[in-house]
Amino acid sequence: MILSSGSATGWPFWLAIVAMLSYGVAALPFQALARAAVPALLAGVAAHALMLSTEIGSVGVTGHAARLGFGPVLSLTVCLVVLVHAIESRLLPVPTVRRVLAAVGLAAVALALLFPGEVRTLGSRWAPLHWLLGVAAYGLFGAAVLHGLLLDEADRRMRQRATPQGQRHPFGMPLLQLERLTFRFVQAGFVVLSVAIGLGIATAPAWRVDHKLVLSLTAWALFAALLAGRHWRGWRGRQATRWLYAGALVLLLAYAGTRFVTEVLLGRGA
Repeated sequence: MILSSGSATGWPFWLAIVAMLSYGVAALPFQALARAAVPALLAGVAAHALMLSTEIGSVGVTGHAARLGFGPVLSLTVCLVVLVHAIESRLLPVPTVRRVLAAVGLAAVALALLFPGEVRTLGSRWAPLHWLLGVAAYGLFGAAVLHGLLLDEADRRMRQRATPQGQRHPFGMPLLQLERLTFRFVQAGFVVLSVAIGLGIATAPAWRVDHKLVLSLTAWALFAALLAGRHWRGWRGRQATRWLYAGALVLLLAYAGTRFVTEVLLGRGA
């Protein structure tokens, strides 16, 4: 349980229940619940964010500490992606995507409950900022991946139907506009990731070359190559999204993947 310290009925637990119930309503395909779907998604995101901030944030009240682990990181990443979609859905409703993300959000809350991570003392006063920037980069690239998947699906449908380029695609947004939006998330994520890596290297009291650093730098290089290829070689479509997916996968492995191995497969907390 997320509150293994004995407060299994505390605020984070009940916020998790509210989040899962709200996400569950938003994920249902019934037409009768269509009007309640978006408010339910927003309620789920709000409860999800409060749950994570209460559980993770309250840990650091005494000293430089935080609850770290692959469960909280993935859950917070999903929360940010769902929040981005919830904001966009006010202008561009996509019911199928909403239901999928609501189901993923429900699973992410359950993941944080089952694998809460551990309380760890952070190495410096800059460590919380480094951690938050890293999670923000996860969220921005997660949003970019979501839009990249929509971009690939829209491109596939338009090719099958031979739709003129200027016509709006099945998701309701011009293809070029969706592509620009995708790369805005990539650019923002790249800037945040660069600051996070630079801050971590510059302020760590003692850093070493480990899997996390190598994978983070590899992901950074993949995203840099993607942005350079788009700027100088005009990479578009699936050629660009392949680089996006590769970079996002490596970045996911950099922290969440290695923590999953140590926490779950190897059964070690440290």
